Amino acid sequence: MKKRLINGNQFQKRSHLRSWIFPVCVTGIYLVLLFVTPDRAWDGLQAAGRVLMQVAVPLLLAFGMMVLLNLFISPVHVSNFLGNGAGVRGVLFSAVAGIISMGPIFAWYPFLESLRKKGASDFHLANFLSHRAVKPALWPIMMIYFGWRFSLIFIAVCILSALVTATAVDLLGRYRWPR
Repeated sequence: MKKRLINGNQFQKRSHLRSWIFPVCVTGIYLVLLFVTPDRAWDGLQAAGRVLMQVAVPLLLAFGMMVLLNLFISPVHVSNFLGNGAGVRGVLFSAVAGIISMGPIFAWYPFLESLRKKGASDFHLANFLSHRAVKPALWPIMMIYFGWRFSLIFIAVCILSALVTATAVDLLGRYRWPR
């Protein structure tokens, strides 16, 4: 029993060190490039800084929402609105939330993960993510470019396919795959 614990600790140390391989390698490459071609390395660092600034705001908003979620919403609340027994109310809630959600999708992942840990079902999470393709603010522009018939058919198919996708994710997630 002690041997497994020791091996488990060694494994955890190795996996912790493994997570630093990429950042250390990138830093090393930039340091080498700073000496070889300082102007191009500086351009690369500036581009990386711009990307970091674009990503930082949505991620900070998502983490802020997670803090508020953890402070004010209990797992019971999440389970009532987005759990397996939420019924039509949960389907509508997750669909509308997906439709009105803004910002890049990656910023929502940490928030959705915290909802999942509090009891949200895979169906409702997939429903939320799938309904993000439906954006009412873009409907008038879509109708100008493609016409009302195409736009209405497209929106209806997006909504129906979101429900089909959520159902498939839920059913396949529950299935016990053979090992």
